[in-house]
Amino acid sequence: MGLFDFIKNEFIEVIDWVDDTQDTVIYKFPDKGNKIMNGAQLTVRETQVAVLMNEGEFGDVYIPGRHELSTKNMPITTTLKSWKYLFDSPFKVDIFYVSTKQFTNLKWGTSNPVIVRDKEFGQVRLRSFGTYTIRVIEPKKFIKEFAGTHPWVRIDAVAEQMRNVIISKLSEGLAEANVSILDLAANFTEIGERLQPVFQREFDTWGIELCKFYIENVTMPEEVERMFDKTTQLNMLGNKLNQFNQMQGGIALENLSNNEGAAGTAGLGAGVILTNMLQQQQQPQAGGAGNDEQDKQKLVDLLKQLGELKEQGILTEEEFNQKKAEILGKL
Repeated sequence: MGLFDFIKNEFIEVIDWVDDTQDTVIYKFPDKGNKIMNGAQLTVRETQVAVLMNEGEFGDVYIPGRHELSTKNMPITTTLKSWKYLFDSPFKVDIFYVSTKQFTNLKWGTSNPVIVRDKEFGQVRLRSFGTYTIRVIEPKKFIKEFAGTHPWVRIDAVAEQMRNVIISKLSEGLAEANVSILDLAANFTEIGERLQPVFQREFDTWGIELCKFYIENVTMPEEVERMFDKTTQLNMLGNKLNQFNQMQGGIALENLSNNEGAAGTAGLGAGVILTNMLQQQQQPQAGGAGNDEQDKQKLVDLLKQLGELKEQGILTEEEFNQKKAEILGKL
């Protein structure tokens, strides 16, 4: 290599970055220690911003387009370098390209249950997951607060930090959203919109915008889900108080069946159920003795329910016949 070739390779005349990775957020132009020629051409493509840095201090920022690096369009860098007059010599600065496009389909999820307060059920442990979308809107702040001097930052590193923020603020966000646990599944979109400002306050620290936030699923502890299932079943029935007593008796039988000696006490549990059912049917309606036809229909319905309990093995044949005789006597 001749002396002319050596001098030519020492100066940088063209600066650009073609992102072929699709996951790069920051890319530092590799100057390899070489200086930049006065009048060098800087190309910034769409969804990119170029930031100049001089000895750790931020210089000029360039938006998409073609720029000539000279004193006339480098006011901040010119001040930093104390260039009082037009210069004609190469100079040394660091050039960082920052991608400003939206990074989509980033995942978030709770590895451990998050405790939230619900106005109806008190403290409830939830697991949840979904996706979100972000982009850099303040390149200087992002470089300063997140990247530092790293020459190459990928979206995975950014997403990990943002995911931690989402999980840590999820309880606070759900509290501010003020939505009942029962209504979560039916309001994922609305809740996501309410949570977004809560997370954005933290994202502002890094100069990042949370463009979209989606909740895909929320799961509760199994015991809470079972309670919801039973409550739903009761809501589908007419006489809620009567059905509640039946459910309570059923729960007692389930607990007894899991213990030794359950067979000897199953009859007692069934008797409690039957007593509650008959007491409910015998109570007169408020304001009078009740309508005879309605009372008869209730007894017929009760007889059907007893038949179902017998088929499920909760009532013995003897118990069923005894209660059936009582009901038929009232008819």
